[in-house]
Amino acid sequence: MNPISATIQSADWKAEKHAPSISAPDAARAGEPVAVSAVVGDAIPHPNTPRHHIAWIALYFLPEGAKLPVELARAEFSAHGASATDVPGPAFTEPRLSATVKLAKSGTLQTVAYCNLHGLWQSEKPIAVG
Repeated sequence: MNPISATIQSADWKAEKHAPSISAPDAARAGEPVAVSAVVGDAIPHPNTPRHHIAWIALYFLPEGAKLPVELARAEFSAHGASATDVPGPAFTEPRLSATVKLAKSGTLQTVAYCNLHGLWQSEKPIAVG
């Protein structure tokens, strides 16, 4: 049996269009709002068509010393130019998630994104909370 963890891919988001990038400060104050975003295609654009697109991005936080992460936010992208004809439809959703979070301790921000053709991709960013 192949566990799902064995199918999650990672790469440098500057060189791989499927790898999500996380934008967040390196440090924050405990309990104060922090703006965090996760984007697929930040450095290299990812296709956004009915045949090839990012379906969703999820953002997690793994506190130092914890075994399991906390899901902070999730975004699903439903408009990929689908239409009833061969002409692309009128609406497209860009694969970008933004959230404001409050953290009580240091840990690692993690994000997972799903491409309908190339599967699951992950990235992470440590954040110091004091």
